[in-house]
Amino acid sequence: QVQLVESGGGLVQPGGSLRLSCAASGSIFRIYDMGWYRQAPGKQRDLVASITSTDKTNYADSVKGRFTISRDNARNTVYLQMNSLKVEDTAVYYCNADLQNLRGLRSNYWGQGTQVTGSS
Repeated sequence: QVQLVESGGGLVQPGGSLRLSCAASGSIFRIYDMGWYRQAPGKQRDLVASITSTDKTNYADSVKGRFTISRDNARNTVYLQMNSLKVEDTAVYYCNADLQNLRGLRSNYWGQGTQVTGSS
C-alpha cells in the first residue's frame, strides 16, 4: 500500500503565500517524478509543477516566478511554495508521484487533494 498525504492548504489573501507538503509512505522502493496538479471548479486537472529525482523542475507558465517546487528524498516528500498568490490560483491541489513499489510495480499515485483559496 502506498499513500500520498497532502497538507498546507487554506485561505489566503491575494499576494500572500502558502506552502503545500505531500508525504509519500508505504511500500515504496523508489520515487521518480513528483508533481503538483490543480483543478478549479468546472475545469480539468492541470499540471502546476513537477520535479524529477535529480531535481529538474518544470512549471506551468501561469505560476513561473511565483511558485517553487522542491523535494526531500530522504523523507519522500515534495513541497510547493506558493508566493504572490492570485484569486485565479484558487483550486484543489493534488500531489502526484511516479513510483515503484516493493513488488517492482511502477505506477502513478495521487493524494486526496487540498483546497487553496485566494480571496480578500
